[in-house]
Amino acid sequence: MKQSRVGVSIVFLIFLMVFFVALAVGFSKLFDSSESGSGIMDSLDYGSKVGVVPIEGTLMSSDEILKNLRKFKKKSSIKAIVLRINSPGGAVAPAQEIYREIERIKKKKPVVASMETVAASAGYYVASNANRVVCSKGTITGSIGVIMMLADIHKVAEKLGIGVNIVKAGKFKDIGSGLKPLTEDEKQILEAFAVEIHDQFIADVAVARKEKIDLDKLKEISDGRFFSGEKARELGLVDDIGNFYDAVQIAAGLGGVRGEPQLEYPKRKWNNYLDLVLESASNTMMRVYERAGVVMAPEIR
Repeated sequence: MKQSRVGVSIVFLIFLMVFFVALAVGFSKLFDSSESGSGIMDSLDYGSKVGVVPIEGTLMSSDEILKNLRKFKKKSSIKAIVLRINSPGGAVAPAQEIYREIERIKKKKPVVASMETVAASAGYYVASNANRVVCSKGTITGSIGVIMMLADIHKVAEKLGIGVNIVKAGKFKDIGSGLKPLTEDEKQILEAFAVEIHDQFIADVAVARKEKIDLDKLKEISDGRFFSGEKARELGLVDDIGNFYDAVQIAAGLGGVRGEPQLEYPKRKWNNYLDLVLESASNTMMRVYERAGVVMAPEIR
């Protein structure tokens, strides 16, 4: 009799798991607003909102930021976008990808950059292409430059008696490996590469800040130095001194939003909720097993 009740409980629990998984998948599709198409809720969305896209930490990937920007670009209820930036810099390619996407979005709706504690180097690269750039007086920004830091560990390896055999096809294939000193030719190659990226950085900022900062002045200050927000405004690197909500108001004005704007942030991924449902169902099953006296693994009590 007891075994019969356990069997019924297990069948019922499996049914509940299937039901909740199907429910979670259904809701994820209902609220999904992926790039391939707007979700049902997006099509029913209304009002005048300002979308907020956070850009935080060292910028090493642009994937999630690009997805969020494209979603907000497509949503008719989003009249303007605020980039909330708190980044000391990062890789150049992700910054260039975001810069390019901002250029596309500006043709449809305004973009305002709001700098928090720091928006330097790649962080400023991204911000520069916004319609307006807002920061606090003490924000750290600028740092228009390129740096490559290569570890030099060949002396340490020698002291430890570690030898490394390098097999390569291509004279400079092991450049910057750190297992041998850089030759003069290698230094010239790396310096030329850094200068090329630096020139790209300056050129993009010059286009983005056209008529806001003189090109000769921009080149003069693009030596890697950083500035306070107040100094950056004097130089023409930023437009306004203000906090996040000042940036929101500016974005709302540019987007034609009347009254107090609603803020919309990127949605959480629904697969996280699905994981939560599955974990909860799994824990429930374990409790049912325990109450029924079913031993799943050896125990010491």
